[in-house]
Amino acid sequence: MFHAVVHLDHHHAQVLHFDAHQVHAARIDAHERHSHGDTHRQEQALYESLCQALQDTPEVLVTGSHVVISQFRHYVESHRPKLAPHIADYRPAAELSQGQLLAMARQFFLAHDRMAGVPTPS
Repeated sequence: MFHAVVHLDHHHAQVLHFDAHQVHAARIDAHERHSHGDTHRQEQALYESLCQALQDTPEVLVTGSHVVISQFRHYVESHRPKLAPHIADYRPAAELSQGQLLAMARQFFLAHDRMAGVPTPS
């Protein structure tokens, strides 16, 4: 699928891969479970799993709180720099329903692709 939108928090990520006709939804949780105080390792595992899920997606919109998207952006730039050019934007947003998240992403990519002179794939 050409596009994906992610809503990220410190515990999981909601990922929607989509095109004009279909949507595939996934929830990604950190695979590693550590002691209560080891949230950094849990977040790193979550970010790595999310990067794996997005690695073949040409354009990605990442949403979440300012803090978590900043941390994820830093992770991508430091650990997965080949993914960085595929992330079209990082946008702060509260948690939305799947339908609301998809509608926001479709609107974003329509404008983004038009500005870049790229026709949105069908």
